[in-house]
Amino acid sequence: MATQKFMERTLGEQIALMAEKYPDDVMINYTDRDYKRTWKEFNEECEIIARGFMSLGLKKGSHISIWATNVPAWLLTFFGSAKMGGVLVTVNTSYKIFELEYQLRQSDADAIVMIDGYKGTSYIDIVNELIPELKDSEPGNLCSDKFPRLKSIIYAGEGECPKGMVKFDDLYTLAENTPVSEFEAVRDSCDCKEVVNIQYTSGTTGFPKGVMLTHYNILNNGQTIGDSMNFTHADKLCITVPFFHCFGMVLALMSCITHGTGFVPIDMYKPQKVMDALVNEKCTAVHGVPTMFIGMLEHPDFDKYDFSNMRTGIMAGSPCPVKAMEDVIEKMHMSEIVIVFGQTEASPGCTMTRTTDSIERRCTTVGRAFPGVECKVIDPETGKEVPDGEIGEFCARGYNIMKGYYKMPEATAQAIDEDGWLHSGDLVMRDSEGYFKVTGRLKDMIIRGGENIYPKELEECLYHHPQVKDVQVIGVPSKKYGEEVCACVILKDGETATEEDIKEYYKNNVAFFKIPKYIWFMDEFPMNAAGKIKKFELRDMAVEQFSLQTDNSIETA
Repeated sequence: MATQKFMERTLGEQIALMAEKYPDDVMINYTDRDYKRTWKEFNEECEIIARGFMSLGLKKGSHISIWATNVPAWLLTFFGSAKMGGVLVTVNTSYKIFELEYQLRQSDADAIVMIDGYKGTSYIDIVNELIPELKDSEPGNLCSDKFPRLKSIIYAGEGECPKGMVKFDDLYTLAENTPVSEFEAVRDSCDCKEVVNIQYTSGTTGFPKGVMLTHYNILNNGQTIGDSMNFTHADKLCITVPFFHCFGMVLALMSCITHGTGFVPIDMYKPQKVMDALVNEKCTAVHGVPTMFIGMLEHPDFDKYDFSNMRTGIMAGSPCPVKAMEDVIEKMHMSEIVIVFGQTEASPGCTMTRTTDSIERRCTTVGRAFPGVECKVIDPETGKEVPDGEIGEFCARGYNIMKGYYKMPEATAQAIDEDGWLHSGDLVMRDSEGYFKVTGRLKDMIIRGGENIYPKELEECLYHHPQVKDVQVIGVPSKKYGEEVCACVILKDGETATEEDIKEYYKNNVAFFKIPKYIWFMDEFPMNAAGKIKKFELRDMAVEQFSLQTDNSIETA
């Protein structure tokens, strides 16, 4: 692969460049709502939204949270914020009140753009409970005791705008209060090495950390990804994964805007909805976690669809079953599908398979290092590199590494050593030709269908349950999701509780994807001589307890 030429542009400059190059060609087309924009139209609309934000008092460096599914307002908020030097803080759509409160406070949010809700969770009710002053506040002039920096709640949902909130559509008229010259001065002062996005990730502790990513980080990562898929202006990508993840933001949006590739966003994944979009819009590419591809392959109407336009896409986010990769290549005509491996702290890609790699390589490895990214495998005990063929911890260094965790210098120092190497916590093996295969994780983070779940958070949550004495949360193998959550519970003496009691407790306190599928009531946990709980042994016991031997044998890359 050719030597990487790094772009020294901001997101705003990149969109403007594509608008100049392909002014009248369609950039975005939603299939389930009336939103279709050319590159020129979208660029101009983002600049209006940016001026609207400025009219609300938001400035260069302001933190603008976005709590929404893949709706047009998400895209406009992201690129509008980038145009005026804002920092987009992405919020997981499944968050409940505890998680949102922590993130708004830790991120120093100045504004939040939100929809009405998602999957039965009312965002409006949560925000009103968190901020009782909102209903009596003048829109755009919130005074909250709990969140002193938060001034604007911007509503991009359906129906009437709730009290105290600014209606997203009003940004178009509010923009008139900010002169174009004032906006352009701010826009032109933005630098590509400045932070444009904060992504929250559980990482290696129980509390999420804000990963600070620059324009330079994510644009260049997206360029490499698009290059490796042979993206051109003739391609069209269906985006099924959430924008709030690096998967949606970088592997999808950034790879498109660096190659002039149009895209078809899907608000919320449904197999039939995606298959309809792929065929009706003549998409050539689609991204998804393994679960999404399996959902399409197993859909009863799958055989009725003609996928002959398909060429490429990315399967990533969690370990990819070899069988699923093979089926996608054969049955969905995605002969050039690839895998990207990395983590949020690396913007996120570090290694990738290429379209020219053999099917075997693309099914059983996560590819080779990105151009401009150094990768090594070390012994986690000694820190020394291990020879090819031996398992060790994956480390990366290069243009893609985050600026750090927001307001967490100690955690940053733990993740990135003094020589600039990011220690991933992933166990990998590299072969003699430079291909990496992921073999496990040093730490016990669970990845369920592309969602990072940290056991400590779920353990801390259940410790507050009145009947629970002790709990250990582990990941167990799953054919569908890669991993499922299992809570191993010891009840207090004389207390009783059912599996449903525990699940209901979690349901009321955490996002749905974190709720354990398996609840295992135990009398004691396996421990070593030092009294430390042996989670690996616990996992092996759970495989036997829940008859997961078949799921445990699924081969992944």
